[in-house]
Amino acid sequence: MISTSLPTVMTERLILRETKTSDYKDMYEYASLPNVGPVAGWKPHANLRETKAILQLFEDKKKFGQLGTYAIVLRESQKMIGTVELHSYIALFKAELGYTVSPYYWGRGIAVEASKEVIKVGFEYFGLRRIECTTFVDNYQSQRVCEKLGLTYEGIRKNGYQLYDGTIHDIQCYSIIDEEYFSEEYQNKILRR
Repeated sequence: MISTSLPTVMTERLILRETKTSDYKDMYEYASLPNVGPVAGWKPHANLRETKAILQLFEDKKKFGQLGTYAIVLRESQKMIGTVELHSYIALFKAELGYTVSPYYWGRGIAVEASKEVIKVGFEYFGLRRIECTTFVDNYQSQRVCEKLGLTYEGIRKNGYQLYDGTIHDIQCYSIIDEEYFSEEYQNKILRR
């Protein structure tokens, strides 16, 4: 079981800190929208009670050997506008990057800014060897985030994901390994821009 708290990270515009159940109103504001959850693989939240339960689930992840979930918070307003995390279900050598940003903040580079920092935490703080990210084949926004993060496109996993409604979908897989992350080229090209 992982007992270490996720380190809080600050960027120019963002604070990345562990989610709290008190984030439920901010989270529900975007998680209840029909164009948010389905592109990430989860159904829109039906009510505030459901959002509170999801946030409690995020807090409980460490009990099951997972790393936990970051809230993406705007520094200026202290508003929580999304989440970013490294899902890890096995011994801590690899994880899957996942992110959700309120559509009110799409197109501003928030997912890239937050994900860069979480990738850094994964490799430099937790010592991961591999981080991967999957997207639905028609989720072009998320694919663009992966490209901006410098992740390598690995291909399509046919029938790789079952959505909450039972439908099966192909997904695209992207990744980065520790050797790539620590390379001078990656550090200069991706992290310093």
